[in-house]
Amino acid sequence: MSKLLILDGNSVLHRAYYALPDWRNRSGEATAGVYGFLSMLLKAIEELKPTHAAVVFDCPEPTFRHTMYVGYQTNREKDRQISEDIWGQVDKLKIVLEKMGVPVYAIPSFEADDVIGTLAKQCKKEVIIITGDRDLMQLVNDRVKLYMPQKGLSDGQIIDRDRVREKLGVWPEQVVDYKALVGDSSDNYPGVTGIGPKTAIDLISNYSNYSNIFKNLGKIKESVRRKLVAGYEGGELSKRLATIRTDAPVTLDVSAYEVPSVDKIAEVFKELGYKSLVKRMTGEEIKVDNQGSLFERIES
Repeated sequence: MSKLLILDGNSVLHRAYYALPDWRNRSGEATAGVYGFLSMLLKAIEELKPTHAAVVFDCPEPTFRHTMYVGYQTNREKDRQISEDIWGQVDKLKIVLEKMGVPVYAIPSFEADDVIGTLAKQCKKEVIIITGDRDLMQLVNDRVKLYMPQKGLSDGQIIDRDRVREKLGVWPEQVVDYKALVGDSSDNYPGVTGIGPKTAIDLISNYSNYSNIFKNLGKIKESVRRKLVAGYEGGELSKRLATIRTDAPVTLDVSAYEVPSVDKIAEVFKELGYKSLVKRMTGEEIKVDNQGSLFERIES
């Protein structure tokens, strides 16, 4: 192994869902996510040239973070229909990835972030994580980088340590401290009430990390100090929620991660009737009798 590619399955599938038209089969099932995901995977293999690859999904069941904080992600109820459309494609996508020989992980009680963090820690070679989730910026180091899609499915940006600092104002190892202070509206945890991004960046710049900020309260101006003292418990909770664990029950299996050959990928795309992807890979034109029967073919 010289380069491991890890795809944040739910993040990439969400992006594919929004980037493409609302394609559905005759049964009314959403289909664009599977196509878009595979298109992005193919682009990553072509551009990043990994030797090994794996995909990690969330499980639909609650995780240890939901146990830790009852309000965790409760603000996502409004997206339930969208989530159902996306979850409906996950199982079918897993079948396709299995046909391609790409390993898929989903560990109960853990988020995909934790499984990704664990695999990245276990791998001693270069790791590139495809994701749209800024939470994963905390994993970036000299060996681990992110590849974040920028425009639909077409463009992506490599995120290294300097790029994390440019985007967030803090270094990767300070991302958890930053989120402890400002919270996360997407995941619905509070941070320290009244502390916004600018103040958080200033505090971390001056005192390096969350713990050291509280060791130097006497040096901080009174209005900010009052907010820190009043919001200490919320900040501590947010820090625990923001921290990606690297001890998920998963073991890196190098022998199972080899990137499938072009012929193998093309064979699966032909079976699914993905004409444009086959042509992109091989230049070959194929005929599809019934494009609407995509998922029927996957399930057979």
